[in-house]
Amino acid sequence: MRAGGRLRLRLRMRSRLTERVAALQSQRALVHRERFRRTVLRRDGVHCEVQDAVANRWLLNFCSNDYLGLSQHPQVVAALRAAQDAGSTASHLVCGHDALHAELEVALADWLQVPRALLFGSGYMANLAVLQALLGKDDVCVQDKLNHASLIDGARLAGCAFKRYPHADADAAGRQLAAHPEGVALLATDGVFSMDGDVAPLHALVDVARHHGASLYVDDAHGIGALGEGGRGSVDVAGLDVDDVPLRLVTFGKALGGMGAAVAGDAALIEHLLQTARPGIYTTALPPAQAAATLAAIHIVRGDEGDVLRDRLQSNITRFRVGANARGLTLLPSLTAIQPLLIGDDAEALALSQALEQQGYWAAAIRPPTVPEGSARLRITLSATHTSEQIDGLLDALVQTPPSPGSA
Repeated sequence: MRAGGRLRLRLRMRSRLTERVAALQSQRALVHRERFRRTVLRRDGVHCEVQDAVANRWLLNFCSNDYLGLSQHPQVVAALRAAQDAGSTASHLVCGHDALHAELEVALADWLQVPRALLFGSGYMANLAVLQALLGKDDVCVQDKLNHASLIDGARLAGCAFKRYPHADADAAGRQLAAHPEGVALLATDGVFSMDGDVAPLHALVDVARHHGASLYVDDAHGIGALGEGGRGSVDVAGLDVDDVPLRLVTFGKALGGMGAAVAGDAALIEHLLQTARPGIYTTALPPAQAAATLAAIHIVRGDEGDVLRDRLQSNITRFRVGANARGLTLLPSLTAIQPLLIGDDAEALALSQALEQQGYWAAAIRPPTVPEGSARLRITLSATHTSEQIDGLLDALVQTPPSPGSA
């Protein structure tokens, strides 16, 4: 084929791709699933100044994962600013492993009462790393159907047999494991489910994993810091240790108020991840300043102030649920900071979120594919820094602002 013919072929291929993207965009808009980023100009506690096409507005934030308010804590901010280096300049295995990284890994292991911890740039990368490094084509990964997308993508990347069981059904997980008796078996679950807010049946999953010779991996992104003694998360609440849960994921971007993640647990498994996990080997290490900020956050979380913040958060959760029940609002059965109000229809969820914003409240509408079809919702999240008056105000606004699909 001549050069001109090859060029025309490439242009035709490009046209088909653009047409496909345009069609998908139209389809998303038709079913109210187009996503839009909001730009936050300033933060002041639980208040955010949000950029708007007409006029910027201050909103009371009820959709953040900053469960303890540590993202703006003076000690955390001071530690970030005091760190000398903004960037790590390389991956951990080249020259990017700073003394602050090493200190943070030791602090994490001590806090979580495990032999070792290994840093990653994000929880998403950490989950890809664990599953890719531990599993291959002859192995099986069994997961809860409501697990985070990163766990699903990690299993697909690993190329193993990938099976999903109905939400929180440990017996079904056992049947999936029994159907794949060969090779390595990994049973993976969220600790706290990010969209429903409920906690995995970890005791039952430990029993199932042991019975079938599998290892249990817990993604505790939304439990760490907010739950358990000293903020050690859902694994601690269940009274489990590293023998029960050889590996767990902890992230720094929720209750710890920062950015990044770590996998913590069995020393031999952690060393294997360091040597083989591609998302750790082939990426730049976290900024040392972020490691310093996370060290400060851990110091707060595992101390007396952390206990006070968790108590305040739990009081806010109770106030919200009691208030919702008194006002006739039906919530999903969550006892964590994640309090979903199920709407069902995508357009209605969007309309309610937009109507609340007009009243000064920011509660994001979550729609498929993030949640299952027909389960669009407001994902309302509570913080230790919300006041009783702010929570009551949101509850009153929810009752006084019925959704209007026509405005979506």
